[in-house]
Amino acid sequence: MNKTQRGIMSSLLVVVTVTCVLVSRAECLTSTTPTPLNSCKAFSTCDSCIQNPKCLWCMTNDTCTDYPVSYILPPPAVCKLSQARWGVCWVNFEALIIAMAVLGGTIIISITVCCCCCCCCKKRQSGPDRDEERFARKREEIRQRADERKVERKVRHDDIRKKYGLVPDSDHPYSKFENE
Repeated sequence: MNKTQRGIMSSLLVVVTVTCVLVSRAECLTSTTPTPLNSCKAFSTCDSCIQNPKCLWCMTNDTCTDYPVSYILPPPAVCKLSQARWGVCWVNFEALIIAMAVLGGTIIISITVCCCCCCCCKKRQSGPDRDEERFARKREEIRQRADERKVERKVRHDDIRKKYGLVPDSDHPYSKFENE
């Protein structure tokens, strides 16, 4: 597991923990403190109301009402989103929705970026990169030019050696005389 995958896993763990704390707190508390099965109207405080996940606390008129399960979000006739409390008393429903949307968007973007990075990394590992090919061609061109210059130097040096008779099998008039 590489660093990116570990980062994603730890982010997901944080998201699950935050979600459990913000949204499911009431469900966690109901297992330890049983609430009566009667109507939510029996609760008189926000803390007692939100312990039951089926109840919604409205700060406008300080009442606990049954959560309208036929709707995803409570309609304005029940309670305004900015005044509705569910899960925790210190976060209004509007802020909860925005926070969850931002968190969900961040997770989706993170997963997309990680997938793209993984695909790009595999693509790069499969063959040489354009830059590597360009550098290899430049190195080869430089080596060929160096070899050509080396051959030219050798020819010039041989000509100079012939001129001054330093080449052993030379017919040049200035060649060295051998002892006979």
